[in-house]
Amino acid sequence: MLDANNIQYLVVHCSDTPNDELVTAKDIHAMHLGFGWHGVGYHRVINRNGAIEQGRPDYWIGAHVYGHNEISLGVCLIGRTDFTDAQFTSLETVLREWTEKHPQAEVVGHCDFDFTEKTCPNFDARQWWASRKQLNHT
Repeated sequence: MLDANNIQYLVVHCSDTPNDELVTAKDIHAMHLGFGWHGVGYHRVINRNGAIEQGRPDYWIGAHVYGHNEISLGVCLIGRTDFTDAQFTSLETVLREWTEKHPQAEVVGHCDFDFTEKTCPNFDARQWWASRKQLNHT
C-alpha cells in the first residue's frame, strides 16, 4: 500500500500516443497488462476531452516512475505533444486535489527524473504548475 504521508512527487505523464487518437484508461490498462504489469500504472488518466478517469486507487503503489513509485502519484495526459485546454483544466483540478492532500509534494514531469531519457510529458510540468498557482494566487 502507498503511505499517503510519504508522497513526495506528483508526476505528470503523457501516453505518447498520437494526439488525435482517442485512448482511454481502459486502453492504458490493457497496454500495461501487456507489459506484464498489474494493470494501469497511473492513478489518473485525462482524456482528450478533459474527462478524468480513475486509474489505480491512490492507496495503491503506481507503476509510472521507476524507483519512485512508493513516494509518488501519477497522472497521464492522453496524447504526445498537443494537449487540449480541457486536458490542462482537468490536470489543474487533479493537481489541486492532490496538493491539498499532500502539500509537501512537488509537481514534476516524468522527464524531471535523472534516470530517464524520456521527454514525457513534453512540456515543463514544474513551470506550468508554478504559472497556474500564480495565476490563481494559491
